[in-house]
This record gives sequence, structure tokens and C-alpha cells, in this order.
Amino acid sequence: MKRMMITLAIGMALMVGSALPVSQAGAEEISSLRGNLALEKEKSPPPVYKLKLDQEKFARNFKSQPPLIPHKVAKYKVNLKVNRCLKCHDKDNYKEEEAPMAGKSHYMGADGKEMDKIHMSRYFCSQCHVPQADAKPLVANTFMGTK
Repeated sequence: MKRMMITLAIGMALMVGSALPVSQAGAEEISSLRGNLALEKEKSPPPVYKLKLDQEKFARNFKSQPPLIPHKVAKYKVNLKVNRCLKCHDKDNYKEEEAPMAGKSHYMGADGKEMDKIHMSRYFCSQCHVPQADAKPLVANTFMGTK
């Protein structure tokens, strides 16, 4: 009985304490990680660049650069069960689809042996391959590709 009375008293104290308004002084003491800086106004979204679809193949800037994609891929589904890219670029389909075959390195296992199916470390194509857009560089650079 005594334990129940103590529990009831604590419960009522918590209810009363939570109903009290927070003092203004307590709210002023809280600061954000950015300090006293005000939030910037909402920026407009970045522009959507038009894809460069007029070229068949894009020049590479260095020897091992992954080829750029010369077609739309926005609605391609690539997940653990489906890879839309392989419909055209898998070694079983590329001739029929008249598309370049995925590189032989994509079919190599960790042990260096060639596999029948694409290795899972190369399965998510958009990790390396991207569509080419007609966009200016985000930052200035002086990089010169190899010939």
C-alpha cells in the first residue's frame, strides 16, 4: 500500500511538472550548432541538364575511365533482383541488342576466374557509369585528359 502511494505521488508530480510552461530564460539558453546565424532563404533547385544523346561514344579522359552512357537511364530499375542495363549489355544479349558488352572485368570473380554471370561487385552500374549531360563543370579545373 505504501509503495502504491509513493508511485501515485510521483506520477502526479510528473503530471503537474509537465503542465507548467517552459520559462523564457530556459529557451534562450539553448543554441544550435550553427550558432546565432540565421537560416538562408530557400534556394531554387539545381537546373535539370539536357542529356547529350547526339554522340554514339564519348571520349574518355583517362585509360581506365568507365564509359559514359549515351542514352536515357532515368527510369531504369537496378536492384538486387533486376538490372535493366543487363538486358542489353550482358554477354548473352549484347549482339542481339547491338549494344557494347559489359567489360570482361565485370565477369571476373575475386579469385580472378571468369564467371558466367556478372560479378555482384560490378552489378550496380550507376556506381561508375553515368549519363553525359550538357553541363558546365561545377568547379574550375585544369585537368587534361590523356590521348
